[in-house]
Amino acid sequence: MLSLGGRIGCGRAAKATAVVAMLAAFLCAASGPAAAQQHGYVPPPHPLNNQGGSVLELPTTPANQQGNDALTMPQLNPRLNPQPGQELELPSRELRNQSGYEQVTVTVTDQNGRYVTGLQKGDFRIYVDGIQRPLEFLRQDLNTPVSVGILADTSGSMEPKLQQLRAAISQFIGDLNSQDDVFLFAFSNRPFLLQPFTTNHFLVRSRLALLHAYGQTALFDTIMDGLIMVRHGRYDKKALLVVTDGMDNTSQATLQQVVGQARRMGVLIYSIGIGDPNSGGMGIAIGPFMFGGDMDHVDTETLTALSTESGARTFVVREVGDGEALRQDCAAISNELREQYTAGFVAPDPSRPGYRSLRVDVPGRPELSVRVRKGVTVGPGTEYAGPDSGP
Repeated sequence: MLSLGGRIGCGRAAKATAVVAMLAAFLCAASGPAAAQQHGYVPPPHPLNNQGGSVLELPTTPANQQGNDALTMPQLNPRLNPQPGQELELPSRELRNQSGYEQVTVTVTDQNGRYVTGLQKGDFRIYVDGIQRPLEFLRQDLNTPVSVGILADTSGSMEPKLQQLRAAISQFIGDLNSQDDVFLFAFSNRPFLLQPFTTNHFLVRSRLALLHAYGQTALFDTIMDGLIMVRHGRYDKKALLVVTDGMDNTSQATLQQVVGQARRMGVLIYSIGIGDPNSGGMGIAIGPFMFGGDMDHVDTETLTALSTESGARTFVVREVGDGEALRQDCAAISNELREQYTAGFVAPDPSRPGYRSLRVDVPGRPELSVRVRKGVTVGPGTEYAGPDSGP
């Protein structure tokens, strides 16, 4: 016969056993299909700014990838590595601090689309609102490091394309200058920060294992947040790469707001659209599932508008699943960043804020094509945003 103390002890043990059993049942249920759809992690909201969406920060340890999802890491391209001992060429401190100083990226190609390098200051003419301005600074960007943001669409329609997306972005990173500063966003209903700025490219590429398709497409919110984040990069040359297979259907920001932000920031916005720009409209996404519409429609009109505004380019992969074309487009963008010029000038009447149209010519070589952003925004908050080192 048990004593009173013995009965109480047995009762407590039984209760503890029941609690353990309940916890085990709860964990088993959480690992079922519903949890698998959510990939086992629901991050807390972490707003980055008040202009676009809010960015969620995912865990830093990538999920295990098996079979076809395993990443093959290409070797870094030694041709793109900076020369030993080379320092970043910057405008003088006096020029950088001058009111109205602006820098733009200039891309020059011949009639066959090949990049033209080796041009000098005297070869260029720069016009602001149609008035020629002196070219105060010119840099050939062969080994110039860049701050780059990668924005990868992971909406539900990207599910069959994720393996090729991972491989193409991995190749893009592998082709960058080893000193380039890189961050990675995934986006569906909102942006997710997978990797903040780092020069550890292997770390960025390892985060690609976290890409999973789910939900809708907050394209505008993501670009807004990407433009703000890239401003904090360590280098004065800045670019975004946007890869998407759809069109915006859930952002709070508008296209007009994105274009306005792009004009103020002066960031190159490269984009790759996967799908047919001439197909029908998109359907409705509920969770990871898409209903109705044409899932292969991509909004190349918006992508092209942003690239043209910033002096960059838009590529289209029309055949969904064409991984080689996607890889080649990523490689072309990495290469172009090494074939450009950075030009600096002082805008007239900097005390008068506003948007000024911009044109750059090479008058001695009329057969050449010159690509540059369409204009610059002069005024408070648009000062030089590069590193503050140098003479």
